[in-house]
Amino acid sequence: MTLKENAEALSALHVKGDPLVLYNIWDAGSARAVQAAGARAVATGSWSVAGAQGFDDGQTLPIEMLILLVTQITRVSDVPVTVDFEGAYATDPQGCADNVVRLMQTGAAGINFEDQVVGGTGLHSIDEQVARIAAIRLAADGQGVPLVLNARTDLFLKEPDPAKHAGLMGDALTRASAYQGAGASCFFAPGLTDDRLIAALCETAGLPVNVMKGPKTSDIATLASLGVSRVSFGPGPFRSAMKTLEADAKAALGMS
Repeated sequence: MTLKENAEALSALHVKGDPLVLYNIWDAGSARAVQAAGARAVATGSWSVAGAQGFDDGQTLPIEMLILLVTQITRVSDVPVTVDFEGAYATDPQGCADNVVRLMQTGAAGINFEDQVVGGTGLHSIDEQVARIAAIRLAADGQGVPLVLNARTDLFLKEPDPAKHAGLMGDALTRASAYQGAGASCFFAPGLTDDRLIAALCETAGLPVNVMKGPKTSDIATLASLGVSRVSFGPGPFRSAMKTLEADAKAALGMS
């Protein structure tokens, strides 16, 4: 399929109540494995991609290396590929847009784009993030591709106390609406685990909602019943694979 067709196919997989499940990968080999399991799309996780190459998360992995890795992933993928692009390796809108175009040239049909200040503190203001999203959308449209832009808010990840998440919902919904107006395709709220709040977000937000599955999150069937359109696993698969590798190595080396 063409990149445009892949982006359209990826977008169509976001169905409220029948979520797209993304078991996040980190290289071409893991992409092949997840596809063999029946995945309808392939999604990288920034923490996992960086960790597999010996880097920390937070755009410490050089963009040139990321571009090469994504090129290898799209080469072996028969399904749409979406990339966790963090803050697009830039702060200014044009820089974000230019880097997204570079990424699209690898064959990536979608991105995660977060509103935290990568390498800094706090979140970009709504106005700042809207300008960044709008620039990316304009650039993608200029390529003739309806890029699936998964606008991520880090509001809930940055508040470790779930009891305080209800108080963040107003800001989250304001951001969801603003990001939608700027051209976002869906809204990602990692760190949000309360079923009641997830249901409220899915009911009120005008965009398909992405939730990250973790130990404190309900099962996928429950998330589907809450109206979630996309479920991703973040760094969980990479951590699980590395634990298995370490355990197998210990057994082989007689260290267990």
